[in-house]
Amino acid sequence: MPILSSNYRTILLLSIAALFQTGDAAAFGLMQAFDAALQNDPAYRAAMHEHAAGQQFKIIGRSHLLPTLSFTYTTNQNAQDFTTQSTSGFRQYQSETEVLQFRQPLFNLDSFARYKQGFAQTSQSDAKFSERSQELIVRIVGTYADAKNAEDQLALAIAQLNVYTEQRQMNNRMFEKGEGTKTDMLETQSRFDLAEAQVIEARDHLANMRNVLATISGMEVTALDSLSDDFRVRPMHPTGFDEWKTIALDGNPEITAQRHAVEIARQEINRQRAGHAPRVDIVAGVNRQKSDIPIMVGLDFLTRSIGVQVNLPLYNGGNISALTSQAVANHEKAKAELDAKIDQVLIELRKQYNLALSSTLRIHALTNSVSSANFLVEAMQKSVQRGVRNNLDTLQAQQQLFTAKRDLTLARYNYLVSYLRLRKAAGTIAVGDLQDIASYFVASQ
Repeated sequence: MPILSSNYRTILLLSIAALFQTGDAAAFGLMQAFDAALQNDPAYRAAMHEHAAGQQFKIIGRSHLLPTLSFTYTTNQNAQDFTTQSTSGFRQYQSETEVLQFRQPLFNLDSFARYKQGFAQTSQSDAKFSERSQELIVRIVGTYADAKNAEDQLALAIAQLNVYTEQRQMNNRMFEKGEGTKTDMLETQSRFDLAEAQVIEARDHLANMRNVLATISGMEVTALDSLSDDFRVRPMHPTGFDEWKTIALDGNPEITAQRHAVEIARQEINRQRAGHAPRVDIVAGVNRQKSDIPIMVGLDFLTRSIGVQVNLPLYNGGNISALTSQAVANHEKAKAELDAKIDQVLIELRKQYNLALSSTLRIHALTNSVSSANFLVEAMQKSVQRGVRNNLDTLQAQQQLFTAKRDLTLARYNYLVSYLRLRKAAGTIAVGDLQDIASYFVASQ
């Protein structure tokens, strides 16, 4: 009766797990996931809007150097009591004022600093958006690889459970014939129970990974393309770390964005210092006044003027000096943050470079490990039949094979992600690299 209960539980467990494996549903390809993420990923959509807003900085900065044109209209109802030497009286009248003014800066250090600052802010926005775009590529590949690896781990766990199921049935038959032992049955049952728990854990992990991918792509994920059996590590190009370092220092968007932050802070110093400098504008205007002067009620004036206006600040309580000192401190802070960002990027670059170099050897070693483990399982099974080896030796060989396959699968996915992360750290990652990674996957049949 307990055996029947255990068999029923196994069948139910495998049936549930099968729902998470690739079936008749159309597989969700890597490029399809990326295209969907471009439309649906909340973080990327936020980056797009932030970038669109950032494009306005250069227009705002340029506007400080361009002329301004304004029109002012004022109308009033006036009630006036007046007294002369001989008379006094009261009257009501309407007055109007219309002013059209044109102003063009000739010399304005504040406006020029704002102009250069605006272009630096837009350039910084471009660099940040480039970094977010590259980050999306790495994120979608990493999430896709995690989900696919979870699929593979579930398949391996199910295969392991099936092996232990067959081993348990064989132990039972041998025990009934008097050729097996109770110890063999207990050993196999122990491994079988552990395999059942691993299937449940793998199933839950797969569900979580699919949910993460669905959140980024905005699409339901039921099956993913399979990793090609013909897996080959691409040769490193360029080969030397110093070349990668040069590329990263020139092209990494995070470093570029921080360099623009330094420029923005430098222009802020110039802008604050401009508070001590004179401002010179060309001012032209047309001024129409109707009954605007109390002693000239009923008279209209139309005045046209053009000239130069000079504004020279003299003293404002130390405000400009304090703001300038503050801007200088912020500039030094920005430069220190640039140095920190460079160090951070180079550490990540070295890490991914080393991972890429070791991937070839690791994948090659694990491939050999899987082959050796397969041969070991076959040899153990034959040895058990001849009475040379026991049941525990077979179970250990099967566990070794399962572990080798799991490690090889994980190493392959880690290589694909590190391949992209190396290029992201260097600032060279593009959609073409994503297409290269997609070529490692094939549509499930």
